[in-house]
Amino acid sequence: MGVRKDLKRAKQRADLMDRTRVEIVKDADGVVREARTPPLAPHPTSGTTADLPYTNAAEAPEAVVLRRKRGTTWHPVTARAFAREVTAAAKGLIAAGLEPGGRVAVMSRTRYEWTVLDFAIWAAGGQTVPIYATSSAEQVEWIVRDSDARFVITETEENTETVARGTAGHQHRPHIWQLEAGALTELTTLGEDLPDEEVTKRRTTLTPDTTATICYTSGTTGKPKGCVLTHANLHAEAANTVELLHPIFKEVTGQTASTLLFLPLAHILGRTLQIACLLARIEIGHCSSIKPDELRPALKEFRPTFLVGVPYLFEKIHDTGRATAEKMGRAASFDRADRVAVRFGEAYLNKFLGTGKGPGPGLYAAWALYDLLVYRRVRKELGGRMSYAISGGSPLDRNLNLFFYAAGIIVYEGYGLTETTAAATIVPPLKPRPGTVGQPVPGTAVRIAEDGEVLIRGGIVFGSYWNNPAATDAVLTDDWFATGDLGSLDEDGYLTITGRKKDILVTSGGKNVSPAILEDRLRSRSPIGQCLVVGDNRPFIAAVITLDPEAVTHWLAVRKMPADTPTAEVIRDPRLRADVQKAVDYANEAVSRAESIRAFALVEGEFNEENGMLTPSLKVKRGAVMAAYAGEIEGLYGN
Repeated sequence: MGVRKDLKRAKQRADLMDRTRVEIVKDADGVVREARTPPLAPHPTSGTTADLPYTNAAEAPEAVVLRRKRGTTWHPVTARAFAREVTAAAKGLIAAGLEPGGRVAVMSRTRYEWTVLDFAIWAAGGQTVPIYATSSAEQVEWIVRDSDARFVITETEENTETVARGTAGHQHRPHIWQLEAGALTELTTLGEDLPDEEVTKRRTTLTPDTTATICYTSGTTGKPKGCVLTHANLHAEAANTVELLHPIFKEVTGQTASTLLFLPLAHILGRTLQIACLLARIEIGHCSSIKPDELRPALKEFRPTFLVGVPYLFEKIHDTGRATAEKMGRAASFDRADRVAVRFGEAYLNKFLGTGKGPGPGLYAAWALYDLLVYRRVRKELGGRMSYAISGGSPLDRNLNLFFYAAGIIVYEGYGLTETTAAATIVPPLKPRPGTVGQPVPGTAVRIAEDGEVLIRGGIVFGSYWNNPAATDAVLTDDWFATGDLGSLDEDGYLTITGRKKDILVTSGGKNVSPAILEDRLRSRSPIGQCLVVGDNRPFIAAVITLDPEAVTHWLAVRKMPADTPTAEVIRDPRLRADVQKAVDYANEAVSRAESIRAFALVEGEFNEENGMLTPSLKVKRGAVMAAYAGEIEGLYGN
């Protein structure tokens, strides 16, 4: 197994094992209250992220920094060529009237042109305002008006219509370019008479403290807030994570690092990933979809060495593997492989970390058998070259993490928010600890407040919410950002997130319950789609559960039932309910009986962006779901 060989080789490299030293601060009772990691990259005194394409072009003009898909072929893009495209787009923006400090909104799925535009906006002295491609006209209206973006670049005709409809009542309606209608060509033509020196002049007047982007939060409650992030914020995130991780992704494996970027570039994690990759000259490809059926072919074609994703991706890969096995009549074999993977991963990690003896001969033999039958298929689905992945956005189920480890892929979990420029913590290289979200990113400190809230300080922390000083003052105190999340630090400074402060449920019996633990474990098991755990001021904990449409289709096919069987009939089927109960039982294993789910309601439909129950970053809007299924929730409690 490649990962085990990598770990063995790396363990002999003290410079890789001990790149960071975490300082621990305990309170009078010996409880770890703070963890601090010194920076690996110095705070910049000059220059900005806008310089990256030009630095690469000057230092390594023929280096391949991106790959662009045309048809079925991935074409290399050199540092020189990328810088040239950035300059051409930047000149077009300047010619169109973009002033220094002006804002340009980009509403598009992840694609090559998004990356060109991001750096072009910066090179022209502007600020990028990302908008999710799935945003409604109402959401677009608010973001464009609040940010005062005078230019919007869309991807599709549908996006253009959404922007036009949303901004129809604005006093200054934005100028719109559309990528699918040749936006980059239009911008290039518009700026062709402008000298390149004008871009250089704009770019070199920027400083690390200049605002780079205004990223709007997902808005689980109320209107989204614009997080003002500077070039220094972006550099602190990208440079420190590169210094921490790149030696592992490249030096230990002996591979040229490459990744397929499919996270939405409207999300800060996708944005900082592209910056980090250009900083380290890691090859990037783009895929516009996270849907497994669309992403899998791209992974097989591009064959990345590492990925950055969200738990949903790893859950779907696991579920797809089981569904395939079930179609072949080998579901029981896959389930055994799953159990063996968890046991093997746990035992091997314990040996590597010096806390156990490792797998015995029998477990090794079982692992070798299922590596042939199951695990190698998982690696193949991910392109066949991948050894590492980073998961963020929400906690990844610990057993799922161990499954991928046994399959030859180490998944490093991280944790962060838009306000922290993406990751504030990450599992350090060669020190995996499944179930935690790692230690502070270099240059960052994490503190646990008296009420359990996670506080963060460092170069990655934003400075303010745009046009919202009251909201800023509510979360920033003495440079510490109050995340609203609850967590704990262990003796080595690893952070575990236990839930959202505002989401804590208090049963009528006075038991405090964090729904996140239960919801994350529920969603990791088929046939669950989305779920919401309830029980505030109620006698017990319960859940509202939707079914994953793909899992239902598979479930019907295996049982030779009509594909058009009504959902209402499916959710009444005792066999389906028994499968859901298994997922509930799995979730309950993580909590005490008083915190466990005692009843559940299977409901028709989905939680999605279109019906207002999910944010664009796939976070559940609790209030919207509870209002939509108020009757079903009352029914759980006999009302």
